[in-house]
Amino acid sequence: MKITQDIKDSTIIMTLDGELDASSSVILDEELSDPEIMKYSKILVDCRNLNYISSAGLGVFISHLQRFEDAQIKLIFFNMQDKVRNVFEILGLDLLMTIVTNYEEAITIADE
Repeated sequence: MKITQDIKDSTIIMTLDGELDASSSVILDEELSDPEIMKYSKILVDCRNLNYISSAGLGVFISHLQRFEDAQIKLIFFNMQDKVRNVFEILGLDLLMTIVTNYEEAITIADE
């Protein structure tokens, strides 16, 4: 798993590349736990190259949801492959998290 960040004003775009499993979820948790991330009002997660997500990977996002919500930070996923999106949908996480088709839609929703 490779995680890259691109910062634009009050937005962090995190690109996930590879498989988000038990071992790589630790890296993601460190990224999302970094106090610096709380400076931003939008976290956009580009899932274009995310090939797999395990329950541990999902757990990392779930564990940060309330903290981001309390801080009024929008967490938005985009470019999600069907097989990854299906995992979110099967578990009902698409009802808790914002998942959109592409970057343009993510920015539009983030700016609302």
